Amino acid sequence: MKLTENALTVLKTRYLLRDEHGNIIETPEEMFHRVARTVASAEKIYGGDAEKWELKFYDAMSNLLFLPNTPTLINAGKELGQLAACFVLPVNDSMKSIFDSLKNAALILQSGGGTGFSFSKLRPRSDIVKSTGGIASGPVSFMRIYNTATEVIKQGGARRGANMGILRIDHPDILEFIKIKRHEEELLNFNISIAITDTFMQALKKNADYNLLNPRSRQITGHLKARDVFNEIVESAWETGDPGLVFIDRINRDNPTPHIGEIESTNPCGEQPLLPFEACILGSVDLSKIVRVRAQSTEHRTQTNEIDWELLAALVQLGVRFLDDAIDANKYPVPEIEKMHKGNRKIGLGVMGWAEMLIKLGIRYNSPKAFRLAREVMSFIRNRARDASSELAKERGVFPNFKGSVYDTPEIISKGGLRNATTTTIAPTGTLSLIAGCSGGIEPLFAIAYKRLVLDTELHEVHPCFLETAKQRGFYSPELIKKIGVKGNLRGLKEIPRDVKRLFVTAHNIPPEDHIEAQAAFQEFTDNAVSKTINLKHRSTRDDVARAFLLAYETGCKGTTIFRYGSKPGTLLKLDEVD
Repeated sequence: MKLTENALTVLKTRYLLRDEHGNIIETPEEMFHRVARTVASAEKIYGGDAEKWELKFYDAMSNLLFLPNTPTLINAGKELGQLAACFVLPVNDSMKSIFDSLKNAALILQSGGGTGFSFSKLRPRSDIVKSTGGIASGPVSFMRIYNTATEVIKQGGARRGANMGILRIDHPDILEFIKIKRHEEELLNFNISIAITDTFMQALKKNADYNLLNPRSRQITGHLKARDVFNEIVESAWETGDPGLVFIDRINRDNPTPHIGEIESTNPCGEQPLLPFEACILGSVDLSKIVRVRAQSTEHRTQTNEIDWELLAALVQLGVRFLDDAIDANKYPVPEIEKMHKGNRKIGLGVMGWAEMLIKLGIRYNSPKAFRLAREVMSFIRNRARDASSELAKERGVFPNFKGSVYDTPEIISKGGLRNATTTTIAPTGTLSLIAGCSGGIEPLFAIAYKRLVLDTELHEVHPCFLETAKQRGFYSPELIKKIGVKGNLRGLKEIPRDVKRLFVTAHNIPPEDHIEAQAAFQEFTDNAVSKTINLKHRSTRDDVARAFLLAYETGCKGTTIFRYGSKPGTLLKLDEVD
């Protein structure tokens, strides 16, 4: 196991077990053994060989080929034992429901999970409250209460709680919601997104009005010009990075269990749409380690690489089994969540290290070849994941809500059905990718050299692939690395060959439409959704934001988040120059 200094820092800060005095009492190897043993114990339920799978799970994790989501690494084998990262809780239009969900959210956040809510069912501000004769204060007022409660709950003991707050575009309070985060002090513990309907997008295209609906009475309460509302969304996103967009009708067209309920929210980063009371456990394969040498030239100090498809297939199969076992090994904070999660058995296997895989294959991130490979890799993963889920269904039975689901067809039944209602998700893998020593999710490299803040610890990074290339090609020098540390990217540095500059492209030198094309390529073959930031330069205009939003809808994405560099205080990655 080769852990970087930064990986060790993160593990010591947040993941490794401590005694009652706060002293670390576990090595990284012991952590992986603890997780493997806990998850593999579920094999016994089905008469499986727990020791055999414990060893396989340990090998995959300790070699950093596959890692489960953070709560699994932190909580497995502990008394708390909560292994899922993603949750959605219902917020219905009653004081009881609002505060029951707040209580449940507190338990989830305390256990290291992130929670999504749709506030769309709450009656609008100034609506009548019949039981008291008073008037309603509206969804945003209750979001403030949730935000304050989250502030005092440390997530998993080592991070602030994360929430997603969603409001439908046709809610009467939509304009207040759109503008709320223009005030710096508002809803700091929330990402917010707007549930965009196809009806709204059609009105926007026609430059027409659309209806606002009171969720309590289902009556039309007014009309707004779609263009005016869209411009307000763009303005807020340009200023602050919020709100993001969630294309809710598209998400529900892909809902595998419509007979169980309608999807109305996602987890905090948007990659996991879920039904009310549903949870999901995620895991990611590090694609940067699925590349092997095909040919080597000592004369030219170069090598050509290829994807190890057999290794990828084996890791997908193992990942699906691990995540399915984790559902049974999990200790759930709320009984309703256990019932829903075990009813649909949703898992989310995804990837990280995509940027490094492309670099090792000599493919520029934003090239047609990269977009084609994204579709090839993700369709391979999805197909193998479904095959693995089908094999598990033969051993253990289909997920309990299978009957009536979209998979309840003669063709799928003849293959044994499916164990899991969903199998694939692309998560951002923030700290997981630091442990694995690769880039997060399907993001491009943010910079070649930079300082990163993680839990108030400043980590210095120079990308290892670049260091290796610089040394191989003979242009490495400490002075060059210092220069790159200031700029973040390679532009204008004459010492670096042109082909290397093209290959090591960074996030802010990739046009927004290419970020979206990458997201759309992966989304095409992903059951759930894809977390991807559309990075914009500081000088980007509101029109750039508008075009990015429209393109995300047109290309089949399930949601989108744009981030204009420097538009939000406390940016995680520090660069001295992003032009």
